[in-house]
Amino acid sequence: MDWGTLVATLGGAVIAISGTVLADHLRARHDDDRGLGARRREVYIDFIAAAGTAHTRLRELAQSPDAATELEAASRAALVEARLYEVRERLFIDASAPVAGAGQVMFERLRALRREVAAGASTSSPAFHDAYHPYIEAVWAYRVAVRDELEGRSLTPADFGWTAWGGRERCPQCRQSVLAAHS
Repeated sequence: MDWGTLVATLGGAVIAISGTVLADHLRARHDDDRGLGARRREVYIDFIAAAGTAHTRLRELAQSPDAATELEAASRAALVEARLYEVRERLFIDASAPVAGAGQVMFERLRALRREVAAGASTSSPAFHDAYHPYIEAVWAYRVAVRDELEGRSLTPADFGWTAWGGRERCPQCRQSVLAAHS
């Protein structure tokens, strides 16, 4: 028996098997990365959609507070029924640190708005606007963080012809309050 042929054959087999194992490992890693990216995109959209649903319900409560409505319970229910707490937990599991941080700030600002609505603030009250505009600013900061991560393309208020994300300069109620204060 020729030992050289046997060693060469075994060496070739080891190289072929190693290459196949390495290729499978890299493909699985790539698939895992794609899966994480898809999960992140889904939870990022689910989170902002849940926050939007809760925000809409809070605005409805603040626009027409019904005397029979217990605002504390109704405002808490707005966040629960929108599944905001559930989606927030998924966000913490799958999101990158910058997006999770921006999401947490957005969540905290929405809860501050909820507290104002629960206390009886109407959409025309200064208390509502003092909570509303920081929430809107946090929504935009979240969107910017998501875009930076997913697309590497950021947004600025100037892209929309604005000076700031919070929207006070575009808010008729806030502009009217500033004008009244200066009169």
